[in-house]
Amino acid sequence: MIPYGRQDITQTDIDAVVNVLQSDFLTQGPMVPRFEQRVAEHVGAKHALAVNSATSALHIACLALGLGAGDWLWTTPVTFVASANCGLYCGSKVDFVDIDPRTYNLCPQALERKLLQAEQQGRLPKVLVAVHLCGQPCDMQAISALAQRFGFKVIEDASHAIGGKYQSEFIGNGRYSDITIFSFHPVKIITTAEGGMALTNDDALAARMALLRSHGITRDPRLMTHEADGPWYYQQIDLGFNYRMTELQAALGVTQMERLDQFVARRHELARRYDQLLEGLPVTIPWQHPDSYSGLHLYVIRLRLDQIKCSHREVFESLREQGIGVNLHYIPVHTQPYYQQMGFKAGDFPEAECYYSEAISLPMFQTLTESQQDKVISSLKGILL
Repeated sequence: MIPYGRQDITQTDIDAVVNVLQSDFLTQGPMVPRFEQRVAEHVGAKHALAVNSATSALHIACLALGLGAGDWLWTTPVTFVASANCGLYCGSKVDFVDIDPRTYNLCPQALERKLLQAEQQGRLPKVLVAVHLCGQPCDMQAISALAQRFGFKVIEDASHAIGGKYQSEFIGNGRYSDITIFSFHPVKIITTAEGGMALTNDDALAARMALLRSHGITRDPRLMTHEADGPWYYQQIDLGFNYRMTELQAALGVTQMERLDQFVARRHELARRYDQLLEGLPVTIPWQHPDSYSGLHLYVIRLRLDQIKCSHREVFESLREQGIGVNLHYIPVHTQPYYQQMGFKAGDFPEAECYYSEAISLPMFQTLTESQQDKVISSLKGILL
């Protein structure tokens, strides 16, 4: 089976993890700060906070921005459920904005229309989670302008996008957002096995997220309510979580970062080859906005169902039967039973639902070979033609 994504682990990565296993610190040692500094320097952010998953990063980002009961979080329906769930964790309400039919990202025009309506109804969002689907950044300049106009905060869910660029600058630099989130799950561009990171240029947000990721506990005398009882002393000053990243994960992250640019460049080579090989087939290939340099976590095609005899499901299942590990990113969140219990229903976000009815993620990872890619295309042609 050719998977849709997979990690690329070398002996250098393995040696880095083994060195940590043989060291004095398996957690809360020097490697996590080193990994944080490496990522922050690469993307041009002031602060980076490593955690145990991107979901955890989204959660503490929302809390740091003050999201709570009675507030609204908006995001795209075409994303993994964590991009919306993070609002529910904070006790807020969640709503969605339909997608742009070309980029599949949250549509700024649809956002503006919804904001104007929400302003009249007194239900503007406090936080918007802009998801960079497949690694292609949203139109962040337009979203930032709307954030300033309507007074909401912006989180970039860049779980797919580390190594990508927007307007020739690395995603994560915070030019158009308050906080950016990266994921290091094994199928992502670089991996720490499991793990995530929140980046910001705001000192206060960074301090708040650092507190929240580790039980709300501080050893900083400046934050304590009274003088320390002794050198052992700490205080819990907030309700936080155990969201820390281990030294083992961070060591892997440090060595993976050394190859990040190489990984993304290889993904672009594969994408260009897919574009060429798919020419003439009844599919729509990914469109890249000229302001973007995608991280290319995913390569999603859309079937032109009116031009083929098979159904979406039949194409998907046939590819799987032939050893092509295709996937579908994503089932629109508002169609999930948990969200339908909140009142969402089919037809609420038609562009997202149309996308879902046609999309298939083809294998995309940096060690994908040309012969494997040829097999993917050959299998697809056999089904569609």
